[in-house]
Amino acid sequence: MLPLKIGIIGSRGIPNCYGGFEQLAQFLAEGLVRIGHQVSVYNPHNHPYRKNEWMGVKIVHCYDAAELLGAAGHFFYDLNCIRHAGRNKIDVILFLGYTSSSVWRRFFPRSAVIISNMDGMEWKRVKYSKPVRRFLQFAEKLAVRHSDFLVADSEVIQQYLKERYQAESRFIPYGAVSGAAVKEELLEGFGLKSKQYFMLMARIEPENNIEMILEGFHRSNLAHKFIVIGNFKNSFGRRMWKKFEGDKRISFAGAIYDKGITHTLRAFCSMYFHGHSVGGTNPSLLEAMADGALIAAHDNAFNREVLDRDAYYFTSFTDVQGLVESITVFPPSSMVENNLFKITCKYNWPAVIGQYDEFITGCYKLSQR
Repeated sequence: MLPLKIGIIGSRGIPNCYGGFEQLAQFLAEGLVRIGHQVSVYNPHNHPYRKNEWMGVKIVHCYDAAELLGAAGHFFYDLNCIRHAGRNKIDVILFLGYTSSSVWRRFFPRSAVIISNMDGMEWKRVKYSKPVRRFLQFAEKLAVRHSDFLVADSEVIQQYLKERYQAESRFIPYGAVSGAAVKEELLEGFGLKSKQYFMLMARIEPENNIEMILEGFHRSNLAHKFIVIGNFKNSFGRRMWKKFEGDKRISFAGAIYDKGITHTLRAFCSMYFHGHSVGGTNPSLLEAMADGALIAAHDNAFNREVLDRDAYYFTSFTDVQGLVESITVFPPSSMVENNLFKITCKYNWPAVIGQYDEFITGCYKLSQR
């Protein structure tokens, strides 16, 4: 059976310099190559990594017209990737997401098994207009209809797909790496001291409850600092910066991709705020757990699925204010240890890669009957 020719389409390329799907593509592609598969990851032509191979993974550079056409350019980028996969007789295509790929069903290679990772109800994201959200619901429906097999990165998403579409899916979460090296001296470059600051690391978007978190901290009387990691140069991010720039305790540090720095910031913070309210198992949450951060999370089904009782929860800025003002009197807790145990037993990359290998191979065998 081995090796299968596997194409991974839908990320913004590897090595990762963007987000969760890119992290998945990077770890998964490298892991599948180690097992023995031939893996191609499709990168936009303007990705900073210019070589045609990375850690044994074939990198296919396809033209992305997003610079010229905005979001519409991603549709043509996905089409370019799909057509290349067809010409190169890929056995299995793994789509990461469905937003701009599902409309190209007539171009899917007939000989390829189509597996879609369904992401997390993109149509709920408040950053999108109502027409865009309606289109995303339509695209989700197309992806379910035209995929041979589905992956859900969260049990909540798995249940949603079953209830809404009567569609079966395989639950496979993301992973994280515990025990990363950290250097406390790196905090000096940000003007921070161990356990005397809060942080969040996210895309600066409304559904991640950035404003709720910062408003709660802003209203507190604590001398701690708050560092925000994420690209705030979009319209919402600029509004957040303008609103809170007067609070000298709050620092917008921008996007940081240096793993040594991000691991260190999470490891030494007093509390890590996770405001994501849309999506499945979130990679940045798992990384905070793996780095031993005490976590405060927005109270929703996705976060509860991962954290259960091993986090503090908030639904308003007053909740956030209460949490930050109570940080010095929180009793000793096993939350951090419990979350580290979850990474070791469930949310780790070797386990995730093994599950994907089993699932992809099984799907291909079924298609050959």
